Amino acid sequence: MASTMQKFLAELIGSFILVFFGTASVVLVLLVNGGINIAAITMADWVAIGLAFGLALTVAIYALGPVSGAHFNPAVTIGLWAGKKFPTSDLIPYIVAQFIGSIIASAALVLIAGVKIASTTGALGSVGDVAGIGMVGIFIVEFLGTALLMYCIMAAVVGGQAKDAGLSIGLVLAGIIVAIGGFSGCGINPSRVFAPMLVNTLVGTAAPWELFPVYLIAPIIGAIFAVYLYDFLTPAEE
Repeated sequence: MASTMQKFLAELIGSFILVFFGTASVVLVLLVNGGINIAAITMADWVAIGLAFGLALTVAIYALGPVSGAHFNPAVTIGLWAGKKFPTSDLIPYIVAQFIGSIIASAALVLIAGVKIASTTGALGSVGDVAGIGMVGIFIVEFLGTALLMYCIMAAVVGGQAKDAGLSIGLVLAGIIVAIGGFSGCGINPSRVFAPMLVNTLVGTAAPWELFPVYLIAPIIGAIFAVYLYDFLTPAEE
């Protein structure tokens, strides 16, 4: 069994992989399109971004899942803990590791792309009210997106299909991003949302902090809901 430090490092590295390669695709789209803001990203761009996130998550799951269980998302960790499927002793170390890994990933993107890209609205993979749907709309899509991802994680891992979990969960994430990215930027992961916003702020760019509570609370509630829904729909003997 892996030690707490090994799990911590696995979650940190996995979160770095997810956020760096996923949000790098957003940065690249912005650079290629001459610094347009995130609201002008096309559906074709969202497909590419979704695949980048999905493939990054797939690789991270296969590489690090045996060590930590491959959460890479505070909402997933809290959802499993709330459903009594994750020990309280590991809760804080996992969440801290996920935030640190995500922040390092966003900082690395600044070093690569330069501070100039961080001045673009939505740069570094930051999220926001892309379609003007307001806080309630963002809450709904972030809740539903996270709930779907969490339910699929439960079905793939807890349901006994762990050997195929990496690919199936990665594809689900890609599909979710394609579907709702144009509404909210598709956070569904508090650390993935927080890191670009923090680094943008540190380099002097405004970030939509007023929306962060929605991107924090909606995924957590969605994940907890999905865990309990899965338990309700799945026979006890399974």
